[in-house]
Amino acid sequence: MANRHDELQHMLRDLKLATMVTACSPTALKAAKEGLSHEAFLYELVRLECEERRERRAQRYLQQSQLPREKTLHSFRLERLSLPLRVQVERLKSGMFVEEAHNVLLVGPPGTGKSHLAAALGQELIKQGYPTLWCTTVALVQRLLAAKQALRLPQEMARLDRFRCLILDDIGYVQHDRDEMEVLFTLLAERYERRSLMITTNLVFSAWDRIFKDPMTTLAAVDRVVHHSVILDMTGVESFRVQEAREGRLQGTEAATDALQTSEK
Repeated sequence: MANRHDELQHMLRDLKLATMVTACSPTALKAAKEGLSHEAFLYELVRLECEERRERRAQRYLQQSQLPREKTLHSFRLERLSLPLRVQVERLKSGMFVEEAHNVLLVGPPGTGKSHLAAALGQELIKQGYPTLWCTTVALVQRLLAAKQALRLPQEMARLDRFRCLILDDIGYVQHDRDEMEVLFTLLAERYERRSLMITTNLVFSAWDRIFKDPMTTLAAVDRVVHHSVILDMTGVESFRVQEAREGRLQGTEAATDALQTSEK
C-alpha cells in the first residue's frame, strides 16, 4: 500500500498536479470518514487543483496587467452612477464582451471616474481568467513607435495580442503626429473583431480628428472602435474631486459644530 501511495504521488508530480499531491492524503482520509464515493473523492481532488491553478493564474495576470491595484469597484462607489450605468457595469463584469471581441468605451468629462472604472473592470476580467493590460495611450503609442523604428512592430503587435483586453487610458489627451497616429490606427485595426479594447476618453467621437488628423482616418478609426461596442456615457456623473471637496467641507463643518457644542458644555 505504501509503495502504491508513493507511486501515486510520483505520478501526480509527473503530471504537474502539485495541489493534488498535497491534498491527496487528507482528502482520502476525509473520503473514508464521510463514506464518499470514488467519484466524489476524485471530484474533490480535481476541484482543489483547479481552484489553486485559477488563483495562481489570476496572480500572474494581475502582475502582468500593470493595473493600479487600488482602483477597484469597491473603491469606485458604484452608487454614484445612474441605474442604467450600474446595470451595464454588472453585465461587463462577466467578461462576455471579451468572448465576443467587443469593445468598451468610457466617455465623459475629466474627474468622473472613467479611468478608475476601467481599471476596476480590468481587475474583474482577470478574476474571470482573461489576460488584460492597462496602459496610458501615450505610453503605448511610444512603445509601438519605438518598435516600428526598430523594425519589430509585428512582433510587438503579437505580444499585445496575447492580452484578451487592452485598456487604453486617456486616448483624448495626446496630440499625435503622423507616425504616432499611424501606429495607433494599426493597433485599432489589428484588434478589430479579434480582441477587445477598453478606451477612456473625454472627447466625443466627432472630435477624434484631433487625434487622427485626417478626416478619413478618423472616420475609419471611430468606425472600428464603435462597431461591436458598449458605450458607458459618464457625462452626467459628478466629478470625484468635486464630491470629495464637498464631503471634506461637510466633515469640517461637522467637526467645528461638535467642537463648539463641547466647549459650550
